[in-house]
Amino acid sequence: MRDTWQLLRVSDFPAIERDRIETLQLNLGYLCNLSCIHCHVNAGPHRKEMMDRDTMELALKVAGRCGASSLDLTGGSPEMNPHFRWLVDEARARGLHVMDRLNPTIMEEPGYEWVGEFLAAYQVEAVASLPCYSQENVDEQRGNGVFESSVRALQKLNALGYGVEGRGLTLNLVYNPNGAFLPPDEAMLEAQYKQLLGDNFGIRFNRLYAIANMPIQRYGSWLLSKGHFGAYMGTLKAAHRNENLANVMCRSLVSVDYQGELYDCDFNQMLKIPLGGRQVASHLRDLLDGNVPRRIAVAEHCYGCTAGQGSSCGGALNQG
Repeated sequence: MRDTWQLLRVSDFPAIERDRIETLQLNLGYLCNLSCIHCHVNAGPHRKEMMDRDTMELALKVAGRCGASSLDLTGGSPEMNPHFRWLVDEARARGLHVMDRLNPTIMEEPGYEWVGEFLAAYQVEAVASLPCYSQENVDEQRGNGVFESSVRALQKLNALGYGVEGRGLTLNLVYNPNGAFLPPDEAMLEAQYKQLLGDNFGIRFNRLYAIANMPIQRYGSWLLSKGHFGAYMGTLKAAHRNENLANVMCRSLVSVDYQGELYDCDFNQMLKIPLGGRQVASHLRDLLDGNVPRRIAVAEHCYGCTAGQGSSCGGALNQG
């Protein structure tokens, strides 16, 4: 896999600072049942990295000390971590909101049939990846049969009450482009998803998050191999909007890798840029005093968050 870091590290991206920690985003490991083209984590079935319970316990302590209100669980497929259920149980008992960045096909993997019922029982917000409402596009990104498996899983989540008005179970979907271009207008795309998934499969959901692909890891390597890297970076920089800087996710989030080391976002984690651009990596232990680290490390890939309507783990930043 070709590394893009040397093409990203020198940057004129504007300086920004963190003003609070509302969310700890925990990467529970890089193990996944899929190997998607756009994956910035380079996750897959053969990855071995996994967060242990001691690190999870420390993360819960840090959340309390820093006043974080949410845990954002990601991977890989976070449910494949053997301590996933323990972590969710502990977090909910402490009053934390929990989001699970769900690859819905995991619900059809042998041994993971429990996922839907478990998430519903603990009122976990499900953020499910479905990069298109077209079977052809989804299977192109994720593999043959992934679309049909995802549809069945989403229908099961609906049957459990997810996405159903009045049930209090939030189901949000995630769209990623399947090429070297920015996501279309999020509100327009959400309306299309709701109509087509509803009409064709009876699927209901709350919101659609349109997330730009980052030029790092597997997707960055794909851009280089296709000769699209320079053009894609040009697209991101040309579409930069200063007003998106106020709402980028790193201003209220800290990303934690499976070893407990800290980063300004999940993308910086994959590039191994320590929190605040420090020379030595910070660890969860360094946040036990409750102090909020302010400086945020930036590089060229950060334009992926400020281009056009903006992009974050919560979708578009600017609907105007």
